[in-house]
Amino acid sequence: MASHRKPRQRTLSGGPVRATAATLALAGAATATAFEGAAQADPRLTPAQVKSEVDRLYEEAEAATEQYNGAKEQADEAERALTGLREETARKTDQLNTARSALGTLAASQYRSGSLGTAVQLALASDPQEYLSQAAFIARAGDRNAAGITTVRRRLDEVGKLREQAAGRLADLRSRQDELAGHKAVIEEKLTTAKNLLARLTAEERAAYEAQSPGGPAAAPAPSAASAGSRDSTPPPPSDGSRAARAVAFAYTAIGKPYVWGATGPGSFDCSGLTQAAWRSAGVSLPRTTYTQINAGRRVSRDQLAPGDLVFFYSGVTHVGLYVGNGQMIHAPRPGSTVRLAPIDSMPWAGASRPA
Repeated sequence: MASHRKPRQRTLSGGPVRATAATLALAGAATATAFEGAAQADPRLTPAQVKSEVDRLYEEAEAATEQYNGAKEQADEAERALTGLREETARKTDQLNTARSALGTLAASQYRSGSLGTAVQLALASDPQEYLSQAAFIARAGDRNAAGITTVRRRLDEVGKLREQAAGRLADLRSRQDELAGHKAVIEEKLTTAKNLLARLTAEERAAYEAQSPGGPAAAPAPSAASAGSRDSTPPPPSDGSRAARAVAFAYTAIGKPYVWGATGPGSFDCSGLTQAAWRSAGVSLPRTTYTQINAGRRVSRDQLAPGDLVFFYSGVTHVGLYVGNGQMIHAPRPGSTVRLAPIDSMPWAGASRPA
């Protein structure tokens, strides 16, 4: 007779990291599905409604991008550590094999020399004095034998511990990779939804949206030396040779390069990738994400801003730009845009910091 057991309920596995990634992906899918349902019920959304929704999607995608950047940094560190542990394990294993070989050779030598009793060997020896010298050597070899055993045991312990550490790093790396996949799914889903919404706009409506978006229209290239003394709103790069001046000069050279989420240059950038690359060109190492960069230097108030300062936006500190003076920053706004100049009051202010 066939069994009619209730199917066992399957649960999510993989620990809190996988659960978090799964939650993020499901939440992103639910958001997109809910909005698409509303859009199908009212296919002719107003340009204002489209702008509001697309702005929200871009902001959420950027937050997920910064989480992706953080997880990738940790995954890269775990991978480097795993590689180092594997190399160290291989070295220690070679040392273990060498110690085992030496111990085996010594044991074989002792076995051969000890095959006859001591009195018999002395009686049969052609040169008793030479035998007594050999006997003293064998006694010392016993001490070496004990030392060899101790060495092998120590090498075994070292290899075992290294293998345990490597297994832990491998598990950590796989968890980080799962987390990356979850953040990537959220980003791509939100960007696809935003792209589909923008496709509903006419060319004129799309142009109006681009003009009103935080990124604004594409900025002009960096000012030349001839225009450095002009009184327009575009500040010239500082030329005092300081690290901040070098960071700002780098940011000016990046103007016009495309925004690509997760990119750190040289051909494309996301927001925190641009600021990290700019300060790296000045010899200063910044962490990878917006929410770590804001704590990487001294906090400064808005009225104390100086060229080179990092300026942050939105309540979740999900966007960053490089202040260049006159209320302007250079930043990588969002997918589909390029690195450009923009006013710092174009987005909700979150704070500023000055790298050391």
